[in-house]
Amino acid sequence: MKTQANNPLHGITLETMLTELIAGLGWAEMGKHIEIRCFTHDPSLSSSLKFLRRTPWARARVESLYLQHKRGLPARE
Repeated sequence: MKTQANNPLHGITLETMLTELIAGLGWAEMGKHIEIRCFTHDPSLSSSLKFLRRTPWARARVESLYLQHKRGLPARE
């Protein structure tokens, strides 16, 4: 089995990313950085997971926000 040393997201599920972002930033702050309805209107983990799994551009933005959050960097707007 190959390891992916250059991939900081290797082994981290989308659910884990969202759970940590929700705990660290909250839905409102996430909605400010990534304006998608599943974050801004009646947000839930299940609806967000469903949307992000079908929408590659939104998932990429969540992954980017997660990496910024984990590195302690301010999120870009």
